[in-house]
Amino acid sequence: MTSNTASPLQVCRDCGGGAPVDAHFCPQCTKILSIGRNGDYFSFLGLSRKLNLSSNDLEQRFRGLSRQFHPDYFFNATPTERRASLERSSYLNDAYRTLKNPVTRLEYLLQLEGLAARNPEEASKQVPPDLLEEVFALNEELDEIREMRVSGTPPEQLTARLERARGPIEAKRAAHEAQLEDLFAKWDALLERGAPDAERRPVLESLRHRMLERNYINNLLAGIEREMATDV
Repeated sequence: MTSNTASPLQVCRDCGGGAPVDAHFCPQCTKILSIGRNGDYFSFLGLSRKLNLSSNDLEQRFRGLSRQFHPDYFFNATPTERRASLERSSYLNDAYRTLKNPVTRLEYLLQLEGLAARNPEEASKQVPPDLLEEVFALNEELDEIREMRVSGTPPEQLTARLERARGPIEAKRAAHEAQLEDLFAKWDALLERGAPDAERRPVLESLRHRMLERNYINNLLAGIEREMATDV
């Protein structure tokens, strides 16, 4: 596993020995370690903070650790060990659920790097500059469609207009997803060669910006879906 910074040690509650942050069992006494405050989902699964992960590799790591931590194996262990197995099993499930999805994986990386969205509504309160034109055109189209609905226009005609209105937004989302893929690859390449923070930071900023745009695009598409549901 590669790491961006030196890994702090975690302390075994049984023997007091130190262990790497990504260790699950104490190297000295072999007892299962309690979850500490250090570490993250990536290191817990023995991974660097890359954005392109192999689904098969991730699942194999998950299943392997699931067997090691399963509470059944600690039925006759001390209370501390039983609690540690439950803690690690729960943390493992959260880690796997977060990292197996590229979007939640990126959100988690941004959180680790101190660039998470300030609040869930951040993307919907301000129109991203790159989407101004599409948002303006869509709002005008939706206003016209609502006027047509009030005037008694048949639902099938309204649905056709909404489908056409969705086209440019879907195209924007497709282009946006391609940009995200490029940034994923760029981040992973920088991480692989141990690039300094000054070089990695702009890529993280771009990823954060694209993530906010992605949320806004999804909100636009959800608005179109709501309008279409009105005519059903």
